Amino acid sequence: MKAATHPRQRERLAALARYHILDTPREADFDQIVELAAKVCDAPVAVVNFIDAERQWFKAEVGLGVNQTPLETSICSHVILEHEFTEIRDTLDDQRLCDNPLCFGDGGFRFYAGALLRTDDGLPLGTLCVLDTRSRALTELQRQTIQVLAAQVMKQLELRRALFQRDLLRREAYHRVTNSLTTVAALVRLQKNQSADPVLHDVLQAIENRIVSIAELHRELCECETAEQLELEPFVTRICGHLNNSLPPNVRIHVEVGRATLDSQQASSVALLLNEFIANSLKHAFPGNRPGTITIKGGVDREGQCFINCRDDGVGKGAARHHMPGSGLGTTIIKASAAQLGASYRTRAGDTGYRLELRFPLQRTDTVNPMDYAASVG
Repeated sequence: MKAATHPRQRERLAALARYHILDTPREADFDQIVELAAKVCDAPVAVVNFIDAERQWFKAEVGLGVNQTPLETSICSHVILEHEFTEIRDTLDDQRLCDNPLCFGDGGFRFYAGALLRTDDGLPLGTLCVLDTRSRALTELQRQTIQVLAAQVMKQLELRRALFQRDLLRREAYHRVTNSLTTVAALVRLQKNQSADPVLHDVLQAIENRIVSIAELHRELCECETAEQLELEPFVTRICGHLNNSLPPNVRIHVEVGRATLDSQQASSVALLLNEFIANSLKHAFPGNRPGTITIKGGVDREGQCFINCRDDGVGKGAARHHMPGSGLGTTIIKASAAQLGASYRTRAGDTGYRLELRFPLQRTDTVNPMDYAASVG
C-alpha cells in the first residue's frame, strides 16, 4: 500500500528544497556512510534517501543499483510518518508492506531498519536505512550505529546549507557593490559631460576611469569565487588591462607572464596584490608626471613554484618608504595576500625603481584568511 501524505507535507518539501541535495552527484562523504552502515549491520543494502513529492531519491546507496524509485513501492515513505528509529523484522508481517512488490518473492526485502533524517524543527526529509533479504533483528550496537550515522548525514546537510547561504550572500554583496560602482561611474560621467572646463573634464575622466577599473577588478574577483582553476597568463593580462584604464598618460603597464594554473583563492590573492602594487606605484613612483613603466612578470620557476615579480622604474629609494614595509592599508593588503598564497616575498628599492618578488607553491593544502591576517597585522 502507498504511504499516507505527511501531515506537514508542504513544510517538509520546502525544507528539503532548502538543502539543495536532490539530484546532486554522488559524494564520497555520503558513500562512506552507507558503506559503513552496511558492514556494521551485515546488510546487503544500505541507502541515504530523501522522500520527494512523487519519488524516493537516493543520495548514496550500496547494493541497490538505482538512484530513485516511485513512492508506491517506497518503504521509507511509511517510515517518515513514524518515530526516530524503525525496525521491521519481517516485512511480510507488516500490514503496510505485505503487498509491496519489493518485499515478496525471491530476493524480496524481508528486513528493514532505518533512522530518520530530521531537521531541527522536526521535519523528516528521508532516512538512512539498511535492508536485507532475510527476516532478522539488529543488535543494540547496530541500532545505535544507524542513528549515529543518520545524525552525521544531517550534519553534512547542514554544512551544505550553510555554505550555500554563504555563497548566496556573497553573490548578493558582489552584485550590490557592482551596481554601486556602476552608479557612481555614471554620475561622474554625467558631471564630466556637462563640464565646460577642460581641466575639470580631465579630472573627472580620470576619476571615471579609476572607478571603471575598480569595477572590472571587482568583477574578476567575483569570477574567481566561482571558478575552480584559472590560467595565470590570461588572468593577469585581464587584470592589468582593467587597471590600464586608470593610468595617467605618463605611465604604462607591461606584462610578461608564462603558463601556470591557479586555484580560485590564489587568483584572488594575486589580483589584490597586483592592484595594490600598481596603485602604490602610481601614487609614489612617478611624481611630477614623470614617465615610467610598471612591469609584471610571472610564471613557474625551476623548482615548480609560481613567481610574480612586480617592479616600476620610478624614483626608487625616494619612494621606498611609501611602498614597503609600512603600516598603511595597501601594505597590509599586500602582506595579507602573500600570506594567503603561502608566499615568500622580498622587496627591493634601487636608484631607478622599486621591486616586489613573490614565490608560492601552486598546490596549497592550508590557507590563511586574508581578512584574519590583515586584522592580526593591522
